Amino acid sequence: MFIRTRRLRKNFLLREMVKNINLDISSFIYPVFVTDGQNIKSEIPSMPGQFRYSLDRLNEELNELLELNIRAILLFGIPEYKDEIGSQAYSKDGIVQRAIRQIKKNYGDKFLIITDVCMCEYTSHGHCGILHNHDVDNDKTLEYLAKIAISHAEAGADVIAPSDMMDGRILKIRTELDKNNFKDISIMAYSVKYSSAYYGPFREAADSCPSFGDRKSYQMDFRNDKNFYREVEADIEEGADFIMVKPAMAYLDVIKKVSEIIDLPVVVYNVSGEYSMVKAAAQNAWIDEEKIVMENMYALRRAGADIIISYHAKDIAKWLKK
Repeated sequence: MFIRTRRLRKNFLLREMVKNINLDISSFIYPVFVTDGQNIKSEIPSMPGQFRYSLDRLNEELNELLELNIRAILLFGIPEYKDEIGSQAYSKDGIVQRAIRQIKKNYGDKFLIITDVCMCEYTSHGHCGILHNHDVDNDKTLEYLAKIAISHAEAGADVIAPSDMMDGRILKIRTELDKNNFKDISIMAYSVKYSSAYYGPFREAADSCPSFGDRKSYQMDFRNDKNFYREVEADIEEGADFIMVKPAMAYLDVIKKVSEIIDLPVVVYNVSGEYSMVKAAAQNAWIDEEKIVMENMYALRRAGADIIISYHAKDIAKWLKK
């Protein structure tokens, strides 16, 4: 007798009964780009359907998110002014700090506000820290990252998400948050962040392309399948509350391994390049966008993702409602 596995796929109700991977919009985080200026809702050319918003138009986006029951957002800021030390990143009146205060004032606790802590959007050179002889000075940069984190916490951020990949930054940020009576603010660590070509559209969106060189000395090498263990271990020991893997689709093996070795929530970032490739193919009618996106999301959940950051989140919310 041969095995008839098709019996459990016979019809819709059977398939629904035996499935063991689910998607829920509460597990998604939606990235939001805020920019200095007025009356700005500017579509990002390489990311169809994604926009930069000035604060006077941000409510348009937030109201739509509420209607879709998307309650977690990841804020990225594009400042009007940049300098060598990224001073607008930690300014009390920086674009992200003002956005946080405005959201809290207008919406209270309706949104979980997660803030990206890095310097690349704010430095004139586009690197993720303070330079010394054309190299990022790791330990000096930690002081600035802590200042950024504290400024976000003071403005009302709920979760701090350091994306810079400096050694020791989780410990430094955790220490400074605790010292300043922000013990309850959690840290979502970009623990496993690879130096990836998939970030291309984001760098246009955030105006964060480095003016020289690359970020391979601090972001991880995708040719090594072992070094993520030390990154994850270090961030957990230093006080991280969430562990993130970025990018997502090309790193399902890493997501799976991370999910098997930790008991903290695993976050994955379905990044800009992954989003834009799907959008471009869909616009050319080469693929069915909904089916491809949903298959990708289930793949991430199957690999072990608890939480998904995705530019597709609004579309996914609509499809799930159907």
